[in-house]
Amino acid sequence: MNAGHLLLSFLVIAAGAYALFCLYLFFMQGRLLFYPNLPSREVASTPARIGLDFEQAAIITSDGIRLAGWFVPAPQARGVLLFFHGNAGNISHRLDSLAIFYRLGLSVLIFDYRGYGESGGRISEQGMYLDAEAAWRYLTETKGIAPEEIVLFGRSMGGAVAAQLATGTRPAGLILESVFSSVPEMAAGYYPFFPVRLLAIYRYDVGKAVRRIACPLLVIHSRDDEIIPFAQGRKVYDAAPEPKKFLAIHGGHNEGFLASGATYQQGLARFFQDVLVEKRQ
Repeated sequence: MNAGHLLLSFLVIAAGAYALFCLYLFFMQGRLLFYPNLPSREVASTPARIGLDFEQAAIITSDGIRLAGWFVPAPQARGVLLFFHGNAGNISHRLDSLAIFYRLGLSVLIFDYRGYGESGGRISEQGMYLDAEAAWRYLTETKGIAPEEIVLFGRSMGGAVAAQLATGTRPAGLILESVFSSVPEMAAGYYPFFPVRLLAIYRYDVGKAVRRIACPLLVIHSRDDEIIPFAQGRKVYDAAPEPKKFLAIHGGHNEGFLASGATYQQGLARFFQDVLVEKRQ
């Protein structure tokens, strides 16, 4: 076999491998993005474990899915935080965050998306947006809380869900922590030599959503984030209209909010003071 045939064989094999990996990315992207069983789908604990009172919240979506959540009231609360968690685990893995918001004087509604924890249904992007709308209705209609008393908070993938909800509502404020600009853009960073923007089924386009919000925004991101680069958070911030603030923290993607301690909590406190000032008076 001459050199030309060897080269041709190599190119055919390389092209086949490339095509197979593209197919892998296309068909496996759901498994690469959603981790409801990591570390477990079981709701292993409740806010009672850290000494917080709570109510079970049964949230029904417009397409009939029952979502499980908790409403954690704070005494003389300055407002209510609607919490959207990331792509792994469930509400029982967010007790550290509940404790922080409780100390800052915020009641919290936290819930699991469809397909997570004890919620029904199957995971989907559009379904998560319906879940967010149902949680908003739970607060504003079932609990009777005024929109100007509600702050939306989304961490990681939950930031995409919170940002999308903010485009159609008028909350007191929106907090996006450790977020990406969009899933295709994030994927392009991980797989720069593959056409992931064309292959992507899921969008979660935070950059597009924040251009349409009409409430104050706080973007929080760690310079040490090993999963979603710091530049992604800056890009989201740059895309948003005023008023907006950016809080740089340190520590890894999943523990930056704890590692940053006072910097993180004081940044949150200042934002709550600004956007919930009328409530406080």
